[in-house]
Amino acid sequence: MSATAPAPASRRVNVRTPEVMERVQQEVETHYRSTLVEAIRKQGSLIQIGNTTVRLARDFGFCYGVERAIDLAYAARRVFADRRVYLLGEIIHNPEVNRQLTEMGIVSIPVSEHETEIAKLNNDDVVIVPAFGAETKLMKLISERGCMVVDTTCGDVMSVWKRVRNYAKNGFTSIIHGKASHEETRATSSRALGDQGNGHYLVVLTLADVDFVCDYIRNGGDKAAFLERFKGASALSEGFDPDIHLKRVGVANQTTMLKSETEEIQRRLQKAIEDRDGPTVTEPNFQVFDTICGATQERQDSLFLLLRQPLDVLLVVGGYNSSNTTHLVEIGEQQLPTFFIRTAECLTSLEQIVHFDLHLKAEKTSYSNKLAEEGPVIIGITAGASCPNNLIEDTLLRVFQLRGISAAQVREVAGV
Repeated sequence: MSATAPAPASRRVNVRTPEVMERVQQEVETHYRSTLVEAIRKQGSLIQIGNTTVRLARDFGFCYGVERAIDLAYAARRVFADRRVYLLGEIIHNPEVNRQLTEMGIVSIPVSEHETEIAKLNNDDVVIVPAFGAETKLMKLISERGCMVVDTTCGDVMSVWKRVRNYAKNGFTSIIHGKASHEETRATSSRALGDQGNGHYLVVLTLADVDFVCDYIRNGGDKAAFLERFKGASALSEGFDPDIHLKRVGVANQTTMLKSETEEIQRRLQKAIEDRDGPTVTEPNFQVFDTICGATQERQDSLFLLLRQPLDVLLVVGGYNSSNTTHLVEIGEQQLPTFFIRTAECLTSLEQIVHFDLHLKAEKTSYSNKLAEEGPVIIGITAGASCPNNLIEDTLLRVFQLRGISAAQVREVAGV
């Protein structure tokens, strides 16, 4: 290709051919499946040996969207064995899965380097778009480079994109409940600008953020202070004016947020619009649709069910940067000692657990006297949609090992 020749448009490729997927499925199962976990689930998600009991949540682990993304990434590596294959960031937020992809020769481009690294690619290169999706400007850059694209974006995420595009088309500002710096929210925000690029968005994370917005909707206020509060991490669309762009709003969300909090945000915003405009005008100026991912909701609901059972300790397994896993920790720690662990290796001993503290936003080591007691103990285990079952198995076996029960005994009791 000459220096002046235009690069061809990106090409979306289908790597899900039957012969490829048969081999991929075998490989993925080898890496992530757990016959032990499957057997325990079939027995009511409970296993008891001596005075040690482990209860598993009804729903946890890989959802369909995550499974599809991993399958496509593995397939891309097989189909394009002789090409450079790149991944925008992480395929999902789980270090074990991303480690496997790195070992397969898939090069992960850090979020902070997306634009500079994409500029170096050419039409012989393959780019995998992660399950979170990617911003429209990145997709445009990839297209300009002529790369082949394997798009693993989750269908639930694309449903949110459709919603915010419609908001923009109809003159509504998208108020997005999510983490402004999260890949999915950044991708959604870019779609909230609309096909014409003239839409607007505002990203809110906390109920305090929402109350601040609601007060402005009702009473107006200091525009400069409003813009200052939300200026960081691309939480505002360019040119956002609260005096103009809060007149008509539509609510959307990062699909992995805590459902109850998203619903409360929706309720507060609707009430603010109603207080400002009156109940007869609220509907034309306010729109909302349920865009919480079904798998996220299932895992949250399953944890609530698990918490109704007698438990002494809860272990939540997953990547520390996983949004849906983080919300499971938030739910658990309201009721009992809850430890957010990345892998079974975090269970260093009966006394010490290395875990991520959501409030300190750092990993720390805590003492758990309950696990170390000689008397009966009941441990609950759950995980988010990005955690493979093999990590649940490792955690379960480690708990029993620390309590003096071998993996062979566990497998025998479980019938595997």
